[in-house]
Amino acid sequence: MAELQLQKKGKKTDDGIGSIVDFLLANARLVLGVGGAAMLGIATLAVKRLIDRAASPPDDKETDDKSEQKSFEETWKEAVLVKASPKFARKPNRIDLGDTSLLNKPSDPLPVSMDQEKTAEDLKKTPICFTLQDRLLHYYAHCASVSRSKEQAGTNVMLEIMTEIQDFLRAKHPEMPFSGLQLGDSFGSCLSVGCLDHCCLILPLVLDPELWRFVPGHETILNDPHFWMVKRADLEYTARGSSPWDKFMVGGYLSSRSIVETLHKTISGSVNWPAIGAVLDCILQPVIAPDDLKLEVTHSNFKSILHIIPSTATKDFFLLAHYHPNAPSENLWCQSFYKEETSLMQKLDSADAGVRQQCFQILKGICKDNSSLSKLSSAHLRNAILHLNNDTSEWTEAELANRFLQVIEELIGYLEKGVLPSYFNSKVNLFSYLRDEDIDELGYGLYQVFSEPDSFLAK
Repeated sequence: MAELQLQKKGKKTDDGIGSIVDFLLANARLVLGVGGAAMLGIATLAVKRLIDRAASPPDDKETDDKSEQKSFEETWKEAVLVKASPKFARKPNRIDLGDTSLLNKPSDPLPVSMDQEKTAEDLKKTPICFTLQDRLLHYYAHCASVSRSKEQAGTNVMLEIMTEIQDFLRAKHPEMPFSGLQLGDSFGSCLSVGCLDHCCLILPLVLDPELWRFVPGHETILNDPHFWMVKRADLEYTARGSSPWDKFMVGGYLSSRSIVETLHKTISGSVNWPAIGAVLDCILQPVIAPDDLKLEVTHSNFKSILHIIPSTATKDFFLLAHYHPNAPSENLWCQSFYKEETSLMQKLDSADAGVRQQCFQILKGICKDNSSLSKLSSAHLRNAILHLNNDTSEWTEAELANRFLQVIEELIGYLEKGVLPSYFNSKVNLFSYLRDEDIDELGYGLYQVFSEPDSFLAK
């Protein structure tokens, strides 16, 4: 009985020590490596054998001596095999990357699978960009500009669509006087076209200066110099209906929203777009949005959204219909300095071979591709560059990276203040319609671009 209990006790002790040994060996391999774990295993096994010998009955000592000798011989053989096996160089940490001594230590090459190998042709196609300057130039050439042939093809399609819309509106609404439609945005300016995914058509309204008066923004109830109103004049002397635009009048002012809603019903419901698209070799489909005039254009070479924007102007200013659903009033017309801004940027670049337009196109492409920066408009970017131009005269290609980061830094500063003054009218705050959440989101997004530009330029 006593012998049986002793055997059970010895077995229990052996199981406990075995578990401890297994635990030590498993963790030692992680900390000490393969060679260190082997040496520790030898020492541990030796101690284990001594304990087993003390706990075993006297008759088993001879058997234990033989097994112990055999175990030691096998363990040493394993240690020799481990020592003779090749050792791979440790992967350097980030803090070791600056140590040149690591570069002088050769290591055996790791096996590479066939699907990871690149052909010589693929390597030739892969651009090698070492600096931010190189990456910016590569991004501009491949992601932020369009070839002349594609630009010309896109312009021709838009001109043909514009002609069809103009002819239809004049036939459908002969009582609505307007001038010839004009291509807007990059298609109608001196700037190079950065992408073909959007375009706008300007629909100029013809207003009788004797019957309509333009009210500057600071004289309206909103007291915002950015948004003007068009007021009907001399209603007490001229009967309502004397102007063809009187039917779009709300509260004595020309309603931009009413005009857009009427044109939307006409364009979306009365035009046979499939037939026109078949003639122009593209697919035309109006976008269902009653508060906006949009046309989706699908061509074999590109896909674009075409905006139709009513406008009115005099020799001194240019107004666009502001019909945003969250606008505080339906009678607002937004003053635009687009032509002045683009003309000045081209003039400055032509004078000193500068990269203001390239910097603008790169930033515009980044904002277009990232939803967190979608509320940062082209007008914001143009005005930030023009403001920076007053303080920095060096805009050569060699300074593109510095100017790129500096524009982002300036925009972050404007967002912190909540004010971006228009370059041509300092009283106009281009951030006035942004909410606090929008400003926070834009600020965070720009900070990411500033701190990690590579992740936004990798394409």
